[in-house]
Amino acid sequence: MWKDEYKRWKDFSDLDENLSVELEKIVEDEASLEDAFYKNLEFGTGGMRGKIGPGTNRMNIYTVRKAAEGLASYVNDQGMSKRGVAIAYDSRYMSKEFAVETAKVLGRHGIPSYVFTSLRPTPELSFAVRHLKAAAGVVVTASHNPPEYNGFKAYNEDGGQLPPAQAEVMIDFVNKVENELNVEAADQKQLEQDGLLRWVDEDVDTAYMEALKTVSVRDDLPKDLSVVFTPLHGTARHLVEQGLKQNGFNSVHIVEEQATPDPEFSTVASPNPEEHQAFEMAIDQGKAVGADILMATDPDADRLGVAVPDENGEYKVLTGNQTGALLLDYILGQSASIPENGLLVKTIVTSEFGRVIADSYGISSLDTLTGFKFIGEKIREYEQSGEYKFLFGYEESYGYLVKDFARDKDAVQAAVLAVEAAAYWKSQGKTLVEALDTLYQKHGYFLEDLKSVTLEGKSGADTIEKIMNDFREADIQEAGGKKVMAVEDYSTTVRQLVQEGTTEEIDLPTSNVVKFILEDDCWFCLRPSGTEPKIKFYYGVKSTTRGESEELLAAVKATVDERLHAII
Repeated sequence: MWKDEYKRWKDFSDLDENLSVELEKIVEDEASLEDAFYKNLEFGTGGMRGKIGPGTNRMNIYTVRKAAEGLASYVNDQGMSKRGVAIAYDSRYMSKEFAVETAKVLGRHGIPSYVFTSLRPTPELSFAVRHLKAAAGVVVTASHNPPEYNGFKAYNEDGGQLPPAQAEVMIDFVNKVENELNVEAADQKQLEQDGLLRWVDEDVDTAYMEALKTVSVRDDLPKDLSVVFTPLHGTARHLVEQGLKQNGFNSVHIVEEQATPDPEFSTVASPNPEEHQAFEMAIDQGKAVGADILMATDPDADRLGVAVPDENGEYKVLTGNQTGALLLDYILGQSASIPENGLLVKTIVTSEFGRVIADSYGISSLDTLTGFKFIGEKIREYEQSGEYKFLFGYEESYGYLVKDFARDKDAVQAAVLAVEAAAYWKSQGKTLVEALDTLYQKHGYFLEDLKSVTLEGKSGADTIEKIMNDFREADIQEAGGKKVMAVEDYSTTVRQLVQEGTTEEIDLPTSNVVKFILEDDCWFCLRPSGTEPKIKFYYGVKSTTRGESEELLAAVKATVDERLHAII
């Protein structure tokens, strides 16, 4: 019962003073108390993320200590405690405090921590784990969530987010911590004196910047491109600026109002480059300076949004699928040499556009489950086997990886390559929008969309489960006038071939996802978010013209919406 958990906290004599004050503020609000205590903040395959505040279902020093205790057990179990753990954090409330709390718990177990002196992007943490040869890594971030959120993301010794097998071990250790209030943390000053809390900064920065040079495909392009960049109050400014400068792009205009780290993200409704409103200031500045390309990164700099002028001179924000297609085509089309065993890795909800482009260059493609940890896992697998050479990985949600010196999506790499691709196409007399049209004319007009439905609290979680069960059990024969050819249920890893009446196995890990494959390269997919109280609906269609694809997309969405509304 949540009331028992609340009482346990209320009666704890050494409760943190700030959390005690916050708890007192909601003591008369039973709904808020229930939401704060009705469950433990879940530590899943991607770590944990939640609202900051008192309670077992909140991000606070005690739930962070619980996660850190589980991480310490994991590292010791792997026999890698001497290698230590790299820790980074973003600009959110309590980020540095949570990073230090993590180090204090690890230090109590004799595990050294390498903690950045100031905020750093997630991809640099991924790089740092590998560079420092650490046993694991942690980033304290809630990515693009609202200001009241924070999170704890765990990384393995390869610099990737924990894949399922490792995550299960880690989750089991976290769940074995019976009382988060009793997890012991060592004294910070003593850890510093003993060398168990080591502060890092410029050395890792320098090494990352050197690796970033390898992202460039061509060094013979004109460098007269005008760039506007906004880090959206996050971590990316320095690395993106320096990365572009070392590649010779000096006409870079920073949106200064959004350049300072700010946990409130005060100039945007959401610090998410997927949201067009996040580009409003960049667009105004772009018009003022006549910029060729606008770029925005989320707070922890693992996602990149791009906007470029259209035929009317208005800035068009590209989708993640479109940017990924352009970057992929630039790599394959302009690299001096491409290995025959080169590989594109994307997710099951990412456009088929990338696969078609890769096919046209004779390059293999591979789908993974949603989440960049699965792409990182494949990079490591093929690095060890030598079967394939990783060339590019991306997902529709603005995440890209060009070079595998990091093993998570890297907006800094993507920004450097996007500017270079824009410079190339400018030298050909085209904008990126025109380059995209060229690809559509060659491969077909792919169009995608995403709809997120937010359903908060316990009742919301129950509704999301109801929606997933309904679509799984329904006998859906068509959507938008297109026949259903197959239904892929990743919870059972079974693909039902509807027209043939047969089934086959899906060679991927289990996940709470259902995908409907329609005729003529169309599809839609349902997936509850692993980090937010949302269920996501993904759509993809293909036709010969934009108009036809828009009509087809609307029709498929209407079919899904009709069923959704009948449920909720």
